Amino acid sequence: MGLLALQRLMSLQCDRQRHQRRNRYLNGSIAAVGKRKSLPCQQDGHGDSKSAKRMRCSIPELPEEIWHHIHSLLPLRDAARAACLSRAFLHSWRCHPILTLNRCIHGSNASVPRENLSCIIDNILRNHTGIGIKIFRLESIFDACNYLDNWLQIAVTPGIEELTLKLCHGEMQYNVPCKLFSDGVQSSIRYLKLSLCAFHPKAELGPLRNLTSLQLHSVRISGDELECFLSKSPALEQLHVSACHEIMALKIPCVLLQLHCLKVSDCRKLQVIESKARNLSSFILMGAVVKVSLGETLQMKNLCMSHPNLICSARAELPSTMPNLEILSIGSFDQRVNTPMLPTKFLFLKHLSISLKFTSPSYDYFSLVSFLDASPSLKTWLLDVACPTMRHESFFGSSSELRQISEQHHGCLDTMKIKGFHSAKSLIELTCYIIKNAKSLGCLTLDTTFGELKCDNGMIGGRCAEMPKDFLTEAGRGAAAIRSYIEDKVPPEVKLTVVEHCRRCHFDSPCEWI
Repeated sequence: MGLLALQRLMSLQCDRQRHQRRNRYLNGSIAAVGKRKSLPCQQDGHGDSKSAKRMRCSIPELPEEIWHHIHSLLPLRDAARAACLSRAFLHSWRCHPILTLNRCIHGSNASVPRENLSCIIDNILRNHTGIGIKIFRLESIFDACNYLDNWLQIAVTPGIEELTLKLCHGEMQYNVPCKLFSDGVQSSIRYLKLSLCAFHPKAELGPLRNLTSLQLHSVRISGDELECFLSKSPALEQLHVSACHEIMALKIPCVLLQLHCLKVSDCRKLQVIESKARNLSSFILMGAVVKVSLGETLQMKNLCMSHPNLICSARAELPSTMPNLEILSIGSFDQRVNTPMLPTKFLFLKHLSISLKFTSPSYDYFSLVSFLDASPSLKTWLLDVACPTMRHESFFGSSSELRQISEQHHGCLDTMKIKGFHSAKSLIELTCYIIKNAKSLGCLTLDTTFGELKCDNGMIGGRCAEMPKDFLTEAGRGAAAIRSYIEDKVPPEVKLTVVEHCRRCHFDSPCEWI
């Protein structure tokens, strides 16, 4: 709710009051006068004392707690302006429940020096009573180290529900004090996000009974310290850990019965993830090759991870260990073993994403049919095979015909996208199989690029990103294979989208495939 909305509300209330006064006048509820005077809201302020009194009644007559609630819904800058214009808002400004302090408080004035920003924030917090703060966000403030202890002491008080502390790289040495989490704060805080700082919780820290979400990004914290903190957060539902490079072992204690989402990414020294949370339903692991032990996984519905040669083991093991999967995103590099055809099924799988990077020349893309046959409820499938060099047997120059396997109709697959489509014979065979057997297919996208932005999509410099010539050559072969062997097989009810490289920016790429 912005300042304009507030002004509109006041205007509507004023119109209503004017209408009521006019009705009272016409009904004889006020004394008749010889000459009709202007309505109170139209006075110029130079009338008698009675008119002046009416002029002061420009704000709707609402209970004070309602005005405080309206003021709390305003963005921070609008709330400050309203407090400057009206005494009715001055007290509620000093108890404003939502403080989001970042570089946006300057508005469009980007020329304000960085050091002045810290002074402005310091003045805002010193003029705040610290009472009633529910949400406190401090984001990307330069030169804040000298102020942080005072700011947090003012803002983080009993009753706070959300604390976001996102510092800059220069302030990574700042250590968030454990004494910040007093008994009152431990009972009220629900959301905690720390970024670019240090946090070393001690065993003496009391339980955070209502903490449901914890996000740590580039935080200097050890695995033991994090495990200690987690053991004191029994209500935790979501845990996101990224770029915390001091963690070598991430252990999730069994007391986290409410934890349903665990996301770990780009922790360079991480070697082991061990979870004893029994109700985990979403696990996302990115940018790390680690040993994973998730314990009870029957509740798992969303799995995202990458690992060398993962595709084969995922097809063989997941249907039995995670039978309720609905979303599966797996990535593998240097994949050598073909995906086996097995009788086990992903009965509830609806969305599948497979990324294959730098696969062995002997890998058979056609073997991925095993995932389609095992997923009777599958609706969307994204296959990413983009690679700078294509090492597989190309359909151009191959003497063998396209392989055929027994038909098995699929009635749910609606959307299929292949990114990095090229002329590998087994990839063309997989595409043709899907076209022929996915009777519900509505959209098929074959993208011969890396999926990068193009010059007509706001690229800086007005040109597409440079690409290796070998990749551009193979992308051209992929487009030629689509036109020669796939387009005429697509039914009219299926929307085929072919994405190619920009001809304006890559007109000089080699085209030996033509």
